[in-house]
Amino acid sequence: MSLNTPDINEVLNESKTIAIVGCSASEHRTSNYIAKFLKERGYTIIPVNPAENEILGEKCYDALNDIPTETTIDIVDIFRANEHTAGVVEEVLEWNKKTGQNPVVWTQLDVSSDEAGQKAEESQIPYVKNKCIMVELERMN
Repeated sequence: MSLNTPDINEVLNESKTIAIVGCSASEHRTSNYIAKFLKERGYTIIPVNPAENEILGEKCYDALNDIPTETTIDIVDIFRANEHTAGVVEEVLEWNKKTGQNPVVWTQLDVSSDEAGQKAEESQIPYVKNKCIMVELERMN
């Protein structure tokens, strides 16, 4: 399988808005720590978690497709267990059809799945597999 893997430096340099699927309100969770890190780095974060109303001062959405369509999403960063990743890729595909956008799907360490990668490849969705966005940003500097 040859994934549609974008240039990571280019993605991180050109992106402004990151939807964080599975973002936690708990400051002890990796997703919260990384969301805070991204926000401090100047990215606009959009938390996606049906159990929360607000995370880090940002409105939280139940699902990716609940985000207003006029919002531009550059990256969908996934913090869900790997059995849910393919479903998130399906949500991204719906988002793409609804908005005409094609955000990069970014799977954090150990959250990718073969099914998700295959769906992304078939749908020509840019897909970053099993990489920590924070580590990649730190590596660039």
